[in-house]
Amino acid sequence: MSALGALFRTTAFKLSFAYLLVFALFAFAALGYVAWNAQRLLSDQFTSTIDAEINGLSEQYRIGGLRRLVNIVERRSRVPGASLYLVTTNAGEKIAGNVGALPPGVIDRPGQFETDYARTEDADAPPSHALVRIYLLPGGFRLLVGRDMDESARLREVIRRAFGYSLLFIGILGCGGAWFITRRVLKRIDDMTETTRVIMAGDLGGRLKVAGTGDELDRLAHNLNNMLERIDELMHGMREVSDNIAHDLKTPLTRMRNRADEALRLAGTPEELRAALEANIEESDNLIRIFNALLMIARLEAGNAREELSDFDAAEAVRDVAELYEALAEEAGVPFEVAVEDDLPVHGSRELLGQAVANLLDNALKYGAPTEAGAPARPVAVTARRVGPSVEVVVADRGPGIPEAERAHVLERFVRLETARSRPGFGLGLSLATAVARLHGGALRLEDNGPGLRAVLVLPLRQTAGTPLPPSAAGA
Repeated sequence: MSALGALFRTTAFKLSFAYLLVFALFAFAALGYVAWNAQRLLSDQFTSTIDAEINGLSEQYRIGGLRRLVNIVERRSRVPGASLYLVTTNAGEKIAGNVGALPPGVIDRPGQFETDYARTEDADAPPSHALVRIYLLPGGFRLLVGRDMDESARLREVIRRAFGYSLLFIGILGCGGAWFITRRVLKRIDDMTETTRVIMAGDLGGRLKVAGTGDELDRLAHNLNNMLERIDELMHGMREVSDNIAHDLKTPLTRMRNRADEALRLAGTPEELRAALEANIEESDNLIRIFNALLMIARLEAGNAREELSDFDAAEAVRDVAELYEALAEEAGVPFEVAVEDDLPVHGSRELLGQAVANLLDNALKYGAPTEAGAPARPVAVTARRVGPSVEVVVADRGPGIPEAERAHVLERFVRLETARSRPGFGLGLSLATAVARLHGGALRLEDNGPGLRAVLVLPLRQTAGTPLPPSAAGA
């Protein structure tokens, strides 16, 4: 396909051509309306002039008779211009005027009409066209008054040329504009196509160019770049999960095998075999919990839980989870504070929100519990409140906290800091909470609690009918 053929097949060129056609039709309609009104105005002016002259000349005939009428007609006939005059007898014989010849029978037709004629001084010239009125005078005489139609013909010729030049100008301008616009659009489309080829070849780091104009192509490129960013994150997460599974699950699986092998070789009583089986069952349960958590995170990140979303009160969900952990905190000797506002409507999954808050509380209690006998317990606080157009659920502890440089890293799967290696866990709790926040259109933030950590789960408020949006949400 040639470059010109490809240009003609583009949507931009077709739209430009359609716009040009519509514009040309409207331009021609406007010119036609102006031309029609100009012709009508000229015809009305001719008619009014002829009627006025007929009335004046007939009045002169009534006052001074034929001699006075002939004198006036002769005087007016000698004035150059488009006016036509003729006075004839009843038989059609010319008495005075500047009309030399008329088609047969015209002078005998009273009334107003258009006809060909020849002037007296141009008897051999081609006949001209005129608008005339024949008036019968007392005594059988005929009076003809008319206007040459050359002015109307010249006006039609001017309008015809205007139509032609307008068509040429619109065509050149429209084709040039269509070519410019189409080339500009094609260049951006070609750049996008080239980038997609690079991405399809396996380079997920390729991104579409954004011109900065804010038009629909910029919005498309921006959205596609966001999609590519998300795909890149998911692919990176998949590779990381594979690596983490290979490393983190190898140890418990090896431990299970060694215990089974040791039991087969060394166990001498049923009780020893039973203890080895129970240890393997416990290890298997831990592995099942890891895989369930991984499946849940993958399901949430893929958006497969959206059909289970509904409207509920986040305040009730947070209170229910807090009540369950209040007893655990009391057993661990950790002060536990709960401050939850009423009426926090959200749209999402009550069970998943409860799971996310439970994971955050579980982490907080691990680091809030005293590590040594006699050491003071570190308090844990859970709060839920409105902040602008959002609900913020905050779980705060006074533990060692997380360095700012590591806060984004710990949200990934199987990531555990060196200070947490001695405590039970798999490094999936924060990942699950992050996936839940994304499913609800929110986010999980980790902040300094000075000392300790504040885990802030942000969820958008559900807007009820008739409830105005807060200023920050209305401008979003």
